[in-house]
Amino acid sequence: LIMMFFIGKLGYTQQTVKHGDLLFQNLDCGPLCEAIEEVTHGKDSLKFSHIGLVYIKNDSIYIIEAIGKAVVLTPFNEFKLRTKNPLYLGRVKQIYSTLIDSAISFAIKQIGVPYDEPFLYNNKKYYCSELIYDAFKSSNQNKPFFELEPMTFKTPNSNTYFKVWVDYYKKLNIEIPEGKPGINPAGISRSDKINWLGIIN
Repeated sequence: LIMMFFIGKLGYTQQTVKHGDLLFQNLDCGPLCEAIEEVTHGKDSLKFSHIGLVYIKNDSIYIIEAIGKAVVLTPFNEFKLRTKNPLYLGRVKQIYSTLIDSAISFAIKQIGVPYDEPFLYNNKKYYCSELIYDAFKSSNQNKPFFELEPMTFKTPNSNTYFKVWVDYYKKLNIEIPEGKPGINPAGISRSDKINWLGIIN
């Protein structure tokens, strides 16, 4: 499934969004997003704090995403207008395209699953990139497709936690999961399993 739409400030540039594409955002959501972006490094040194999976149904584009309180299905235009920052597009390489339908089916089944506020892998909740990780793992015969990495909540080149994370986990009343396995949008953007197609708005 392919949808065509037009983008650009001066004139129009044609771009395609396909079923199963990955959309990357810099949400500018305040100190939390800034802390995430400080310790994660995206493709071409870009900063990303959110990711969603394209789902096309009945000639409409939706994004399956974990945001807010749960996994939800969001109309593309609503997703795109969430931030004034450019929206970036990644696409699973053709050799892996047979995984897409199953990954989407898995993600759709997670709609309503609570948002993973502690960012802990495998706790029956999902944050944005964790949903993408599990969707493609499920479609890949339960073998990892993207890579988990040790998470850090410390300021770069120091042993000091970002204050925003100290306050965040204090409010949740749990220990900061420093070093625990996790995944982030920036890490997925650097994966050698996707083609990087760049800005789409």
